[in-house]
Amino acid sequence: METKKVAVVGAGLSGLIACKLILSKGLTPIVFEAKDVIGGLWNDTIESTVLQTRRQMFELSDFPWPKSVTEEYPRYDQVLDYLKSYAEHFGLFKYIRLNTKVLSIEYEGFSDEEINSWTYWSGSGNAFSERSKWKLSLVDARTNLPLQEEVVDFVVLCTGKFGDIPNIPKFPPNGGPKAFRNGKALHYIEYAALDFDNATKLAKDKRIAVVGFQKSALELIREFTNLIGTSKPCTLIYKTEYWNPPDGQPWGIHIDYLFASRFAELLIHKPNEGFLLYLLAMLLAPIRWLITKLVEFHVRRKTKMDKYGMVPKHSILQDVTSCRYAVLPERFYERVEEGSIVLKKAPSFSFCEEGIMIEGETKPIPLDLVILATGYRGDLKYKNIFASSTFRDYMNFGDAALPLYRLCIHPRIPQVAVIGLTESISNLYTSEIRCRWLVEFLAGTFKLPSIKEMEKDIENWERCLKLYSGESYWRGCIGMLHHHYNDQVCKDIGWNPRRKKGFFANLFVPHRPTDYASPDNW
Repeated sequence: METKKVAVVGAGLSGLIACKLILSKGLTPIVFEAKDVIGGLWNDTIESTVLQTRRQMFELSDFPWPKSVTEEYPRYDQVLDYLKSYAEHFGLFKYIRLNTKVLSIEYEGFSDEEINSWTYWSGSGNAFSERSKWKLSLVDARTNLPLQEEVVDFVVLCTGKFGDIPNIPKFPPNGGPKAFRNGKALHYIEYAALDFDNATKLAKDKRIAVVGFQKSALELIREFTNLIGTSKPCTLIYKTEYWNPPDGQPWGIHIDYLFASRFAELLIHKPNEGFLLYLLAMLLAPIRWLITKLVEFHVRRKTKMDKYGMVPKHSILQDVTSCRYAVLPERFYERVEEGSIVLKKAPSFSFCEEGIMIEGETKPIPLDLVILATGYRGDLKYKNIFASSTFRDYMNFGDAALPLYRLCIHPRIPQVAVIGLTESISNLYTSEIRCRWLVEFLAGTFKLPSIKEMEKDIENWERCLKLYSGESYWRGCIGMLHHHYNDQVCKDIGWNPRRKKGFFANLFVPHRPTDYASPDNW
């Protein structure tokens, strides 16, 4: 029998993991990467970028970090070297086609009417169908010239949630970046794409504003204040305050133990939980409240956020459950105090010739450079790649956060999986366990439930996210449901979900990627 061909779109961390695990099942992966290097977004960072996740949680289960990397939060170049070493060690490069962009994927097989009549995904609940394939339209990313089309049995989309398509705020008429004639406005992705020398030249001795208050914005603030100092303060324009702690270890206890263990998950409601677990979460709610308030007290005590009006109106639990929990740059509030950073809250703003005009103010902020650290539209990448308007409509998530079964299968789109769209306590960690689930499905270890069952499961996950993440639920973060998700994956593929030895270790010690290195049961 001819070996099934599986296309993997993207050679970032999810694409590399998918390639390696697909090979382990005797299938043939073909990885398409538009860039001339592997590693995805880690190739487009600013010079001071480091992991926001501990090294131990950002580690492939069967490929440990080299002993030479001792930092708890490795630098971007160490992450890139690690991913390249992984690809070399498992012989993945011969399956990767660099400088090859996938313009679209076109389904060849059943009609829309037949697909709509299905009770089971792909008609049978199995990964492959003899009656249908996917045709990939390709171009050379350097010349934009068309390449020979590729026909495959299955497609895995690993283009990530970040990068490629910037999220640009809506501005009033004539108030967009073009109005800023005296300076330059860039999105973070454009600034990060510059080589380090040109980035330094662009920013040096400039009056700079950074828009945003998440990881990218905080990285930029750290870099610009180190570069410029107090001579020309950097303005941080934000809309909402967040619980950004000065460290990840309140009272010497790492935050993972407080919010990312099985015990922590007992304190919250989970998708598809039984009555006893529901009742337990209700009874333990005071403990959840106490832990939350203690961590908030620690953050307020260790920073000067009260002094500068930076205490959020929402709970720190909301930031944790929506993956908005980012560590502050070192000496952040000290630099606010010395004048290196100017904090400016703005419900909305617009550009003008001199710089930025904040809503409600009469004078503009004069600037030379504005960086919009306002996120990305990763959802559009997954929507736009489909040639079929029907499938594009299915991938138009709207207000939905997790419209995918097990976070990677759309119930109405056959022979396609998505890896890396949602967030977690560690995106690498989640991508690997998700890829393990996917390749077992490809290998025929299990079948998918009915389409109605999958859609009901998706609704249950959506309901839980809205319960704790507030308005940020659309980010699709499973940070505090990580173990619950992994347990479901393990049950699907026939593994024991209890991955540590001993009751207390399973309950109180956060699981790491290495706990899922093999199917061995304790």
